[in-house]
Amino acid sequence: MSDAPRPHRTAAVIPAAGRGVRLGPGAPKALRALGGTPMLIHAVRAMARSRAVSLVVVVAPSDGAAEVRHLLDEHPLPERTEVLVVPGGDTRQESVRAGLAALPADVTSVLIHDAARPLVPVDTVDAVVEAVRDGAPAVVPALPLADTVKEVEPAGPGEPEPVVATPERARLRAVQTPQGFDLATLVRAHEAIAVNGEGATDDAGMVERLGTTVMVVPGHEEAFKVTRPLDLVLAEAVLARRRATDAY
Repeated sequence: MSDAPRPHRTAAVIPAAGRGVRLGPGAPKALRALGGTPMLIHAVRAMARSRAVSLVVVVAPSDGAAEVRHLLDEHPLPERTEVLVVPGGDTRQESVRAGLAALPADVTSVLIHDAARPLVPVDTVDAVVEAVRDGAPAVVPALPLADTVKEVEPAGPGEPEPVVATPERARLRAVQTPQGFDLATLVRAHEAIAVNGEGATDDAGMVERLGTTVMVVPGHEEAFKVTRPLDLVLAEAVLARRRATDAY
């Protein structure tokens, strides 16, 4: 029996089963157009631009898998990248679990990426992949905070809230995606942590609960999350700038 290490194969899972209510009524957030193309397509292409990613699993709404498959077939992707579509669950945690279950046996590491972060640069994706391949069981891209953060005692909508603490800003980071994992580590986290209420929204946080160290690599300002209408305006501006400079 050979003791040679298994070759690395990295896949990306994009949970895209949510409705995205903060962007207002209409199509699910992942299917909203950005520069005339659905955000989901931008997100899949962002993962596929990394030569380290040979498979992208899109987790679609349970009643919309056929629509998402058709959408992907209409938009060209690199030939080296395989794309699977699987139906998701009622929570993000269940949808990620469905994506992990669809991965073939030769996958050794996995990226979990928000469909609502359509403009993450390939250098950020590659930095996460490289850190996992270098031995980190879990890796997140993150940025230092520009604003001072206050911890408050929550009150009702629109009511004043008393400050209870001011965390040291230098020790804080705003986490982005893709988050990268040794596949066995992330599967273990999903097996150990039951879905409770709306479920976990941060896979790295699940791994932390196992007592496993999560490492941070530099994120990028263009990997922001498109959640509110103003974010969409900013994303359109970034995309227009990229197209004007032939960087897209």
